[in-house]
Amino acid sequence: MPVYYEDVEVGTVETNGDYDVTREEVLSFAERYDPQWFHTEPDRAAEESPYGGVIASGWHTAAMTMRLLVEGTLADAATVGAKGVDELRWPVPVRPGDSLHIENEVLEKVPERPERGLIRARTRTFNQDDERVFSMIGNVMYLRRSDE
Repeated sequence: MPVYYEDVEVGTVETNGDYDVTREEVLSFAERYDPQWFHTEPDRAAEESPYGGVIASGWHTAAMTMRLLVEGTLADAATVGAKGVDELRWPVPVRPGDSLHIENEVLEKVPERPERGLIRARTRTFNQDDERVFSMIGNVMYLRRSDE
């Protein structure tokens, strides 16, 4: 059964994971979408970057987070997209070999239209050491149950 706007409760926290980050995926994503040298050149990054090695693009981290969110919280949700995100942050870099999991907390419900409402939720991504590597507040549109 789909999870509609009316089914979502403020304060609910769900956790989902694990996503294993591979070197090949980090390099491939970066070469295609964020070709900065500290994402694409492992040898140079190990020697010259402040990170001590190649790191995933923040946009890749956002994409991996979205995958975990869709596979978990949003898998059965009656969503019709999002209006955007607030407070997007990457406090710790993601590295090849990391294993990611997420925590999603419902912050607010805003009734918008008879057919849908907005759910504001904070999503945080953590690595295997429980370091927060990503966070955002998503503004997701959920369908409302019809009265029929």
